Amino acid sequence: MPRILIIDDDQASCRTLALHFGQRGFEVDTAENAEAGLDRLRENTIDVVVSDIHMPGRDGISLLTEIGERYEGLPVVMITAFHDLDSTVAAMHAGAVDYVAKPIDIDELETAVDRALTARSDEAGGGDDELVIDGAAAAGSLTGRSRAMQEAYKTIGMVSQSRVTVLIRGESGTGKELVARAIHSASPEAERPFVAVNCGALVETLLESEMFGHEKGAFTGAASARKGKVAMAEDGTLFLDEIGELSPRMQGKLLRLLEAREYSTVGGSKTLTADARFVAATNADLESRVADGSFREDLFYRLNVVNITMPPLRERAQDIPILVEQLLKRINRDIHKSVRRVPADVMEALAAHDWPGNVRELENVLMKGVVMAQGDTLSMAHLPEDIARFAETAGGPTAGEAASDSALSLDELERRHIADVLRQTGWHKGRACEILGVSRPRLERRIKEYGLSQEN
Repeated sequence: MPRILIIDDDQASCRTLALHFGQRGFEVDTAENAEAGLDRLRENTIDVVVSDIHMPGRDGISLLTEIGERYEGLPVVMITAFHDLDSTVAAMHAGAVDYVAKPIDIDELETAVDRALTARSDEAGGGDDELVIDGAAAAGSLTGRSRAMQEAYKTIGMVSQSRVTVLIRGESGTGKELVARAIHSASPEAERPFVAVNCGALVETLLESEMFGHEKGAFTGAASARKGKVAMAEDGTLFLDEIGELSPRMQGKLLRLLEAREYSTVGGSKTLTADARFVAATNADLESRVADGSFREDLFYRLNVVNITMPPLRERAQDIPILVEQLLKRINRDIHKSVRRVPADVMEALAAHDWPGNVRELENVLMKGVVMAQGDTLSMAHLPEDIARFAETAGGPTAGEAASDSALSLDELERRHIADVLRQTGWHKGRACEILGVSRPRLERRIKEYGLSQEN
């Protein structure tokens, strides 16, 4: 019978988790802080630890580091109310086997605990796979509390410590370069160069020179030798954007670079060695391109070692208020404005839009709105017509009839979004779970918490 230790200063949460895992057949120990948790570890043989990150006194990251030093191989699952990349990367680097955000989805936590116990059993006490660095690295600008974003954060935290090739996939505007920069910033080579190449922006001959460099006189206009992006990256990170647009010839050269870490400058005869980590990104369906022969299968497998898929914004509407807040801060700073208020009807219209251009489109919309705003409030009149039209079609206030100046809270936005999805699916809870990206028990809890019913 496995023994679980739950460490959380929230006594109600601690009791709830203890009751749940006790009913599942676990022997359960609890502790209200890090020091009490270490006492329990000294007193009993624990199989898995579930710990909060943010606690009074000593925090969970410090505790996690000490557990790793004293109890090698003991799996720790971290939980936190902070939905950011910094917390996730710090937890994964300090040795956590998984990370679950609050409010806790009990199904997700169960899965994390079961996975941790299975992995420990499979390892039979062996392995030295912990990912440990000194402190948390810079997090870039990635933001989101959705499950898809939390999974992306965890993967970034894990892959950043190795130099494995990473392929980032997702629609245009979803933040693929931000992921690449986050991987680099969280890596031991964070102080080394990060160099980006847009593989779809240049014709083949210019791209070859851009990537590999050229010798003096290699072609018309080559008045002097030039170092390429591969050399500029040194032992840092080389980010290859729009990798699906490479010509067959350049695909062959890239394959050689990935396989042998060798290349030659244009017009040069000397074989050079690449020391960089490779991160690639694409919005193309590479499998289809492999099938039709336009993309090399061997290159696809070389690139697709670790895969991170960025979700489109329409699939994570719950992240929009957080993104709006972050983007407005950046826009205000960049153009010296002070638009700080987003009325409820405006936030609801933003959350209802499909965002075919994803976060990039959202940023452009907010940029225009901030430029046009006269005061500190972003109004419906500042939004594009196709977004503002939501207020009329949904029966809400129009641009001239703003119902409230107060910003829509995250809880209220979530309540309305869940109600809308349930209404659109005819209260088919299975389909609603798929759209919302949540488990059935979590949906049931939200329905009860928000007092939703088919009559509402």
